[in-house]
Amino acid sequence: MSAEKTTQDSPTVDMMRSGAAVQGVSDWLIAQALGHIRLDSLFGELGERLVDAGVPVMRGLLAMSTLHPMFEATSFSWLRDGGAEITHFRRGASVEEVWQRSPPAYMMKNDMAELRARLDDAKEHSRFPLWEELADQGATDYLAFVTPFTDVLGAASRRDGMITSWATDRPGGFAEHHVQALKRLQLRLGVAVKIATREQTAINVVSAYLGPHAGRRVLKGQIGLGDVETIPAVIWFSDLRDSTAISERLDADAFLDVLNDYFECAAGSVLDHGGEVLRFIGGAVLAIFSIEGPGGPERAARMALAASRDASARMAAVNARRAADGADAIAFGVGLHFGELLFGNIGVPERIEFSVIGRAANEASRLEGLTKSLERSLVVSAAFARLVPLEWENLGRHRLAGVSEESEVFAPPP
Repeated sequence: MSAEKTTQDSPTVDMMRSGAAVQGVSDWLIAQALGHIRLDSLFGELGERLVDAGVPVMRGLLAMSTLHPMFEATSFSWLRDGGAEITHFRRGASVEEVWQRSPPAYMMKNDMAELRARLDDAKEHSRFPLWEELADQGATDYLAFVTPFTDVLGAASRRDGMITSWATDRPGGFAEHHVQALKRLQLRLGVAVKIATREQTAINVVSAYLGPHAGRRVLKGQIGLGDVETIPAVIWFSDLRDSTAISERLDADAFLDVLNDYFECAAGSVLDHGGEVLRFIGGAVLAIFSIEGPGGPERAARMALAASRDASARMAAVNARRAADGADAIAFGVGLHFGELLFGNIGVPERIEFSVIGRAANEASRLEGLTKSLERSLVVSAAFARLVPLEWENLGRHRLAGVSEESEVFAPPP
């Protein structure tokens, strides 16, 4: 009798044990929300913990829109036997067709907060390519949730929220207590994801407008007027040639195209070679290369030199395209210098700008100015040339505006 009773009660006992384990996962999610969150590792570990808690998930997906100048959305996928993976979707990428044929898109169009499908039913899984793919992998059940981060109408208009889906290969699909566990954890996961996305949005915004180094400083609290420090750095200053004449000759849209082509060459090369763009000043780019880390100043100088060569190659490609379109070529000059800068907040309390100031920044600008009279695309200071052992071409001593002594300047070998 007792043996029979134990057998009959075992599913209930399993559910109780599973409930306690799920509570542990819930507590863990809230604890993660209070700390530093990396969503890829968080979602991957969540999948593993669900399996350990007796929830038989084989695949999970977490997706949300992002406020980022380059990326429109981000997704995190997890496979029971394959770990976690992150995917960024670039703005303008051709993913619309794939999205429109997905279960989440169907949910958004029909204002559905939840969607479930038995994937061991051929009629059911043929509705979406994803479900057919999952069924081919042995999935028997699919469960998805839409979780808004604000009021439903506001979240829909701003695409502010997250979509989560889970699939199982358990015979018969998810049991009811599995579904309830996933529903319960969805809100806890939403808290962690909302906090993480808000923090990442702040980082994205300050990095896009201030640069990553300055952005980190601002987020750490360096926001008071006069919060500055002296830093040694390799300094880049480039400027578009004849920008005033170009702006007078072209309409606004065409001039903006020219500026963006130039910025893609100059600023894009700086960023791709490890520099940090601090300011756009009309047609000029002010940037620095940090000397922190292995290699110190020489490494930073080599990065800046590589960026200038890359920028020239990019501009050659742009001008080839412009020539094919019947447009005039565009050009720019670069000045490279090494020195100490004041790095921090300047302005007035009501309007602060995070930037660099000081003699070294002014000298970098004056070096760029020499590129016109010396008919060179790149001019560097003696302080910069000493950092990189090359057969520099000595261009002589020249008076830099605002500098009392003449400065020896150089150009790189061909």
